[in-house]
Amino acid sequence: MTHSTSSRTAVRAPSLSRHAADTARLAAPLAIAQLSQMAMGVTDTILLGSLGPDALAAGGLGANVFFVVVTLLQGMLTSVSVSVSHARGAKDDDRIAPIYWTGFALSILLSLPAFVLLSFAQPLMNAFGEPALLARQVGEYAAVLRWAAPGSLIGIGLMRSFLPAIGAAKRLLWVSIAGVGVNAVLNYGLIHGAYGLPRLGFLGSAAATTLTVWMTALVLMGLLHLRPRFRHFVVATRPQWPLMGELFGIGWPVAITYGVESMLFLATGLMVGLLGESQLAAHQIALNVASVSFMVPLAIGQAGNVRVGYWAGAGQALAARHAGFVALALGVGFMSVSGLVLILAPHSIVGLYLHLDDPKNATTVALASSMLGVAAIFQIVDGMQTVASGCLRGLKDTRIPMIAAAFGYWGIGFPTGYTLAFHYGMGARGLWWGLAAGLASVAALMTLRFHRLSLRQMPGQTTPHTEPAAPPV
Repeated sequence: MTHSTSSRTAVRAPSLSRHAADTARLAAPLAIAQLSQMAMGVTDTILLGSLGPDALAAGGLGANVFFVVVTLLQGMLTSVSVSVSHARGAKDDDRIAPIYWTGFALSILLSLPAFVLLSFAQPLMNAFGEPALLARQVGEYAAVLRWAAPGSLIGIGLMRSFLPAIGAAKRLLWVSIAGVGVNAVLNYGLIHGAYGLPRLGFLGSAAATTLTVWMTALVLMGLLHLRPRFRHFVVATRPQWPLMGELFGIGWPVAITYGVESMLFLATGLMVGLLGESQLAAHQIALNVASVSFMVPLAIGQAGNVRVGYWAGAGQALAARHAGFVALALGVGFMSVSGLVLILAPHSIVGLYLHLDDPKNATTVALASSMLGVAAIFQIVDGMQTVASGCLRGLKDTRIPMIAAAFGYWGIGFPTGYTLAFHYGMGARGLWWGLAAGLASVAALMTLRFHRLSLRQMPGQTTPHTEPAAPPV
């Protein structure tokens, strides 16, 4: 009898309330880890701002280029979570170590295109017509950050997929929180030459982020490999090329989905910029508020991915269906409460970004407050689509969702926003209604797809001869 079989505790498919509790426990550390990553970006922005607007612009733009590149490639690694969850549900723990090491090899391979793309940041900025000095500084910043690409793909891409699937999500929580503090100290020290560190100016922020990313990756790997409870999941083995093909096949549509969504938000931001400074500032405020709230359903979607995949792998299609719809209810419920806050207290929220009593801010305050009303609806459907997408990944369904996302975002969202903004005079609010329309269509398509796919699997489901191991929470 293998280690994995002998150490299991039999469980039955949970009730809906147990599904909800387990999903919430799994999602909570993931949400805090996501928010910690955002906090690192805020720290970088604040400390770069102390050097002046030029450093802030170059560092912010360089960090955005890095974030877009690695986020798209990290989408490939979501397949690790899916495959591990299915293996655990099927009581096939012996397959987990090959998945881990194959995913590790895939992370290294994906870091190569990331490195190359970041090496060409300056020519890319020149192609977009950015000022020569800004383009050069962005190129220098990205040239430092490119060394963080392998660490990011391992520490965030691989570990954020693998650890929740084996029930070790809390490691992400504490390491991510510690990373915020380490990043802040290194940023200040390397920017200003404090604590005996070299003074690198705005490039010190890039160096600090690189060091923090690598430390996070190494600590997470150390906690995984040295903890006896999890050591059998990572026993040394060679990567398997057929398995890498399977991971790539599940993951590449997810990366494309991330890409089409990111491009929609980028295009919307560029169009808002054509409408004037006040509308762009209001857009940035509303988007920042929505981004913070989005971290929670994003984490619920990741938890739904794991739990749906687990029960699907166990051959219990009804439990997988229940896990998915409970995750959807949690995501929509949280975003509904969040949206209600935006409707009831828009001025208080905008006041966190701007002085409400300054007459110069009056136009921006009014615009941002009205856009938060749109964001209230926007958030609900955004949360719904990301959770539904995660649940579909749990069923290893990624290609149809990719097509649905491309259609919803660019076939409905972009044309709607453009028409409302420039043909009906609604400005930035029209563009946001376009985002809401695109997200709503994707949410509806994803949820309908999950309903049909999970229902289709139920008639042919088989009851396992033995109960699966306890699902990760």
